[in-house]
This record gives sequence, C-alpha cells and structure tokens, in this order.
Amino acid sequence: MRWGDMDAYGHINNVQIVRMMEEARIAAFGPPRGTGLPGVEPEVGLFNEVPDGTLALVVDHKIRYVRTLEYRNVPAVVQVWIGAVKGASFDIHYVVQDPVTREDCVRASSHLAFVDADSGRVLRLTPEQKERMAPFTF
Repeated sequence: MRWGDMDAYGHINNVQIVRMMEEARIAAFGPPRGTGLPGVEPEVGLFNEVPDGTLALVVDHKIRYVRTLEYRNVPAVVQVWIGAVKGASFDIHYVVQDPVTREDCVRASSHLAFVDADSGRVLRLTPEQKERMAPFTF
C-alpha cells in the first residue's frame, strides 16, 4: 500500500484495489508477453508464455468490498487462484486481507480471455494452457 492510495476517509481507494488485483495477478501468473521479465518468477507462467501476437485481456471485474482496507505501512495480503476455466476464457479470484488483522476486506474476480492481436478474435484455450492452470484451479 502506498500513502497516495488513500482516499479522504483514510482507507485504500477502490480504484487502487483494482491496481492491487493486477499486481497480484502479474506476480502469480507472470507479466504479459513482451513487457519484460518479472523481478520474481511467477508461480506459473501463464501470461508470458503465450504465442506471439496473443493478448491476455480482462473481460470484466467483479468486486465486493467486505470492509474498508485501512492504510498500513506494510503490504496487504492478496490470495489469488484460478476459478472457472472455460473453452475460451477463465476467472482469477482474489481475497485482499488487512495485513495486520488478516480480516478479509475485498473479494473479487477477473474474467480474462486470450485474444489475437491482429484480428481481435477470442482464442480458445489450448490443452497446455488448461494444464498449466489446473494446479491453481479451485
């Protein structure tokens, strides 16, 4: 959490929660291909091991704010896992917890799809991609 992430009420602004979700997603599953190497190897190279010309795009987010996440001078705890895996899309789920109390503050999910950069068409998930996701699917 950063000082600038707070809003006028002293808790982390909802817009910054989406940024935290993105950072957790990239830390867990790798940066999109072509954006450089991660500082730390992800648990599973999902986004950085797609074919050239493939984009990993967020289709939508669902966010439930359970309680306010107060500013702390330490990182929040974010649990990340893969939910439903469909033919051409998949969900990533998050629980954001207060780093001091460990109380759940946010429960959220992102629906993603791989898209062909040239045509804009959604690509079906390959058996290899589904296999890579399997250990992180709950």
